[in-house]
Order: sequence, then C-alpha cells, then structure tokens
Amino acid sequence: DAGGEELREKGFGGIYSVGKAGPTQPSFVVLSHLVPEAKEHYALVGKGVVFDTGGMQLKTKTGMPNMKRDMGGAAAVLHAFHTLVSSDFKQNLHLCLCIVENNISPMANKPDDVIKLLSGKTVEINNTDAEGRLILADGVFYARHVLKADVIIDMATLTGAQAYASGKLHAALLTNSEEWERKACIAGRRSGDLVAPLVFCPDLHFPDLKSPIADMRNSNLGKMDGPPSAVAGLFIGAHIDFGEGIKWLHFDIAAPAESGDRGTGYGIALLSYLLGHLTTAPMFKLTDAKDAK
Repeated sequence: DAGGEELREKGFGGIYSVGKAGPTQPSFVVLSHLVPEAKEHYALVGKGVVFDTGGMQLKTKTGMPNMKRDMGGAAAVLHAFHTLVSSDFKQNLHLCLCIVENNISPMANKPDDVIKLLSGKTVEINNTDAEGRLILADGVFYARHVLKADVIIDMATLTGAQAYASGKLHAALLTNSEEWERKACIAGRRSGDLVAPLVFCPDLHFPDLKSPIADMRNSNLGKMDGPPSAVAGLFIGAHIDFGEGIKWLHFDIAAPAESGDRGTGYGIALLSYLLGHLTTAPMFKLTDAKDAK
C-alpha cells in the first residue's frame, strides 16, 4: 500500500497527479489472496474516484452532483474480491484499488501538463476530467509487472459515452481475448450484470491519442475516428502493451452502475460468475458444462 508523497516517490504518477489536489491524500491499496502451490495470478483493478469535480476543466452544475459514485469500479472489485475469497478461490487473487479525489486547487493537473506514469510512459494532459484512465494505468501496470498477473480485469465508471456504446443496462467490455469476451458475456447473462463488447482495434484507434510532446494524450477530445469508450480503454491497455502475453479485460460500467440517485452494485455478481469456476461455490458451476459447448 502507498499514499500521498510516497506515491510520487515510487513513480505512481497517474494516481499521485490526479489526487494531489484533494484534501485527502491519494492512495493505492493492494490486497492479496495467496494459495500455496497455485500457479495462476488474477488481478482485479478498480477506479476509486471518491468525488470527481472534473478538475480544472470543471464539470457543469448538473454534471457534478452524484459524482461520489465515481468509485463504483473500486467498490465492485472490492466486494467481488471478498465474495471470491470467501468462496475458497483456488488460485492467487489480487485486488488493486486506485483511490483519489479529483479536485481543484493550485496543485491540480492543468491542461498541457505532461506527467510520467508508473509504466515510464509520458502523458500530455488535454482533459482533466479524463482522470480515471490515468489512475487505472498505474494500477494495471502494477498488476502486470509487480504482481505478475496472468489475467487482469479492471472496472471503472469511466466514460459518459459508454451509455451510447452499449446502453444503460450493459457494461462495455474491451478485451484482447475472444475467449474471455465470450466468458464475460455468458457471466453477464447468468448474473444479470449484462455485458456488450467494444471493438478492440489498437492499431486503428489508439492513434487518436497521439501527442507531439509525449507518448500519448489522455483523451481523444475533438476526434471521432475511434469510439470514445474504446479509446479510453486503450489508453489503459497501452501501459501493459494492450495485454500482450496475458489476458486483459476492461469493463466500463458508467451507466449500469447507477439508477436515479442510487448506485446499483453492478459488477459484483458479474465478476463472481466470471471467476466463480475457480471457487468451490456450487452456484457458480450450475451451467459450466452447457456454456462450454
């Protein structure tokens, strides 16, 4: 675990730069369930923006209320982790929570700033309200290179565009694995936390984030060559080579994570069913044989 200035010292440039403006220090929290003799490592990474003002590019008076729910991804992976561990998860399972408040102060990120993330890649800030991908980039890099995860699943209330891409009731999924895309859609139908895939095409869509002064920009503002929700996910994936050599799944749950003024708890059941075959819980095994056909 790390927080505050320790994050800066350890190179967590995404989490630190977003959270340094808030009254509460940013934090990166890791919990691990380790099983003797287990060979596989799974990691759940969650966006925990406990309040999102939009930063220097401030949200509107109607867009800011209820931004306390911008930690929906972190809440979902936390409770999914608890469910899976309580169900005797048979492999190594790690939880990474990226916790910040995206606030305004003289310390806040500004448009045109250039920051370096944990991956060593530099990012030109062109949208201070595209902060979730900055913190998740640090989280997935840590999961890949420190925790040595074979499967990385990140979950976030990431983009408003998600509702247009997959609708109000379906999360949008970006993944480098057709096998896991199918598994996620099946888990969605079984759990009730529905999932719809996004097109995974880094070679055509990641250039939307090209920067003349850094490795990438953090937003494709003004560009529509790539679907905005997919491009946002690709920003995260760029820090782990788009999942090269591993399985990577990114769930954008912006719309299904809320209903009216309340959160829905979306994602807990989805992840529990997606990874439930690695537990001893009977309810997660009801239709495995049928789904495998």
